[in-house]
Amino acid sequence: MRPSWATPQRARRLLLASTLDHVLPSIARVANAMGLTVGTAPGLLDVVDHQGGRRIDRLLERLARELTGAETESVRVTTDPPADGVSLATRLLTAPTLAVELARRGVTVEMSLLTEAELWPVYQPIMSLTSGGMVGHEALLRGRVDGREVGGGDLFFLAQRAGWLSRLDRLAREAAIAGAAHWLGGADLYVNSDPAAVHRPSVCLAGTERAVHEAGIDPRQVVFEVVASHAVTDREHLLSVLEHHRSLGWRVALDDVGVGWSSLELVSVVRPDVVKLSKALVCRLGEPGPNAIARALCELAHLQGGVVVAEGVEHERMADQARAVGADLGQGWLFGRPVRPEPESEPELVLA
Repeated sequence: MRPSWATPQRARRLLLASTLDHVLPSIARVANAMGLTVGTAPGLLDVVDHQGGRRIDRLLERLARELTGAETESVRVTTDPPADGVSLATRLLTAPTLAVELARRGVTVEMSLLTEAELWPVYQPIMSLTSGGMVGHEALLRGRVDGREVGGGDLFFLAQRAGWLSRLDRLAREAAIAGAAHWLGGADLYVNSDPAAVHRPSVCLAGTERAVHEAGIDPRQVVFEVVASHAVTDREHLLSVLEHHRSLGWRVALDDVGVGWSSLELVSVVRPDVVKLSKALVCRLGEPGPNAIARALCELAHLQGGVVVAEGVEHERMADQARAVGADLGQGWLFGRPVRPEPESEPELVLA
């Protein structure tokens, strides 16, 4: 699948706003030196290119080099703003930061990874540590650009920089579900999701709910994973998102739970159906401190009615250690690497 992204067209006018006193004068000096028409007002800068927009492109390239990351984050920018006052006000309210605008134009990062990438889901098995049977699969996103495979971490990093996180997160969720429809059977499907990409659950997750229904997958088989570090950022929002998940019959997993007694407090508040012990923690189960924390996490998860997955299990010794601390399931190269489904089974999604 090749999603379409709303990449910016060449601009002939920029309207920039910032609360930092020194940033707009700095931009104005550069724009004046390049022969652009510059107008100023308190907190605003109006830059016009009367020669088609090529000098605006060069201005953005120079700003990417000369401003710091913090400065580009402090500036809001709208391109070719409308003349109507109401429309202009609406545009300004939703204007991206200069950092986002630069990223979308490929000035600061290689945005072709998103704009030209072919994307698809891969699936890694999750196994029972007691019976050895396969009980689920985690869906992961992959991409290819110019014959080179790109991992999901890089794709989501770029999407966040370009202000496209919500779009890519939705694409990945729905592709994971559609791609597993014909072969999942009775196994669980673990799907990654970033709560920051879900602004209003009833709206942002409507397409995902529809994808589960159309795939014919029992909602109780779907487990949405949230990384523990995301839970710390905005716990109230996280809990509202997870509550919506559960109202639809989906289960939730707290992913990448690591060393630290704060993890216990997080698990007690979130009360996930699944706790996934991080690779870093599983690798250190031979040490007394991490071992004690892992045991406590497993005990707490079981008391709350949940199950525990040990991630990053690469050999039998790690599986034995994970089993000994109380983990129920295992995931890692010992059990299988992420694999791509057969080509004819891959989802064909078109983003509006």
